[in-house]
Amino acid sequence: MTLARRFLIFVTFLGTLPFAATAQNAAITPEAAITADPAPDKTNPALIDTFQLPSHGALLNALVYVASGPGPHPTVVLLHGFPGNEKNLDLAQAIRRAGWNVLYFDYRGSWGSPGDFSFTHCIEDTASAIAWLRVPANATKERVDAKRIVLVGHSMGGFMAIEAGARDAGIEAVITISGADMGMTQVLAAPAAQRAAFVPQIAPQLAAEGMAPLAGTSAQALAKELVENAPEWSFPALGAQLATRPLLVITSDDGWQTPGEALVAAVQKAGGQRASTVHMATDHSYSDHRIALEEAVVGALLKQPAGE
Repeated sequence: MTLARRFLIFVTFLGTLPFAATAQNAAITPEAAITADPAPDKTNPALIDTFQLPSHGALLNALVYVASGPGPHPTVVLLHGFPGNEKNLDLAQAIRRAGWNVLYFDYRGSWGSPGDFSFTHCIEDTASAIAWLRVPANATKERVDAKRIVLVGHSMGGFMAIEAGARDAGIEAVITISGADMGMTQVLAAPAAQRAAFVPQIAPQLAAEGMAPLAGTSAQALAKELVENAPEWSFPALGAQLATRPLLVITSDDGWQTPGEALVAAVQKAGGQRASTVHMATDHSYSDHRIALEEAVVGALLKQPAGE
């Protein structure tokens, strides 16, 4: 298949997404953002600003990929999964070439950030990252349009994006990539008095994902946290609160497709008309679909209207 034919198919695919194009974004195409560097701006160059993000007494390792140009730029908060081996920084670079900033950080207790890791701390740290972008001095320094923040999360980070988007009406849109349903359908299906029995089943699964990059926790403690919070963290419980904004749920052949579809169904049941799914026949890390993943994410962002 020629590149021109492939791009024509992709443009047709974008028309099915719940994001509407704007004249402001019309000059940039997903193809250009993925395959070509933008013209340098010597006055306001693209750059990486590394810093420590404050969150509940800890200073998290963080950086902003600042887009070229004076801005202010719409900004993505890119949220990694558990434990975060796939950081999706190729997405960050493509998103920046499309004219968006990207804030990336490591949660407390992960990958050298101080503090103890827990899922609750990840939720709090995500909220702290969003709040940091909205501080006027930070927004000015990083050329951020604080009214245009989109959350993009992979795996556990997909849950963090959904949870933060549900709690924060100021988030413009949410994109999940194999978002993990931390509410776990099998746990919720059991009577409340019997749910603790799932802890010894879940803990080995978490341990198998790799605990080495995480500090101040254990697989047993994290499994217990999941079980105790399952009702509040389930996708159906959060879906209704996303009904007013665009939601793109990207899934793969990793077992998270059904929960993703359930999330979209919950959004639609609540009246949301801008939620959709895109499925890719690949693994959890999208190992052989990285360009397709960039196309889906960047394409959706470029069709996101200003002022949503």
